[in-house]
Amino acid sequence: MIVAFSVTPLGVGEDVGEYVADAVRVVRESGLPHRTDAMFTSIEGESWDEVMDVVKRAVAAVEVRAPRVSLVLKADIRPGVADGLTSKVETVERYLAAE
Repeated sequence: MIVAFSVTPLGVGEDVGEYVADAVRVVRESGLPHRTDAMFTSIEGESWDEVMDVVKRAVAAVEVRAPRVSLVLKADIRPGVADGLTSKVETVERYLAAE
């Protein structure tokens, strides 16, 4: 499964990059395949428990320093698919190249 999520600290001002970095650090240390862009971090794993544990720990890392935390999450639950983070993008790129 792939989970795309965004953790936003609230009540800490406009510059939240330092807080978001705390969450991304947890994802990177998890060892699971992941990607971070300007809006979301996507993480790929075998099960709900595996992926959601990382999301929960990422939120907790921000929660330690922020009085309130917002979480947005989207999941693609597709058993038997491996390397979806890469293969999904490659499929789109293949169609774009065929134009």
